[in-house]
Amino acid sequence: MGTKAVEIVGSGASEIVQLLNKALADEWLAYYQYWVGAYVVRGPMRPDVQEELKEHAKEELEHAEMLAERIIQLGGTPILNPAKFLEMSNCGYDEPKDDHVLKVLEQNIKGEQCAIEVYNNLLKKIMVEKDPITFHMIRKILEDEIEHEQELQELEQDIKMI
Repeated sequence: MGTKAVEIVGSGASEIVQLLNKALADEWLAYYQYWVGAYVVRGPMRPDVQEELKEHAKEELEHAEMLAERIIQLGGTPILNPAKFLEMSNCGYDEPKDDHVLKVLEQNIKGEQCAIEVYNNLLKKIMVEKDPITFHMIRKILEDEIEHEQELQELEQDIKMI
């Protein structure tokens, strides 16, 4: 825990930690959804879709690491039990029961759209709390999520043109 980090955030630190843990749950679930999707996906442009899903999985894991580090800096504890991910998640998890590329992309686009909404709302909250470090971290993650949505939608459009 960083004493000054907590001091800067003030009394809102515990609420921010709670919100960051919910985002952490989302990132772990998103990581797994991308990771498993890359292995089970079938259909047109499969290699391209797999490559994109693996890259996004890597980036979601990086987001989880950033969130966990910030949670600790603010005196909190990252989620210790993976069984709590679904319980704490904002966006949930869509099991890729239908492994067709368009269905997997659709599920992941939905997840990115949820993440964009979550991080946008979190950014607004943190602005009020005046936490510049968390603000810039969340802004970076939001930029990545917006990029993910665009990349997935472009792949989806390309596949539909086949």
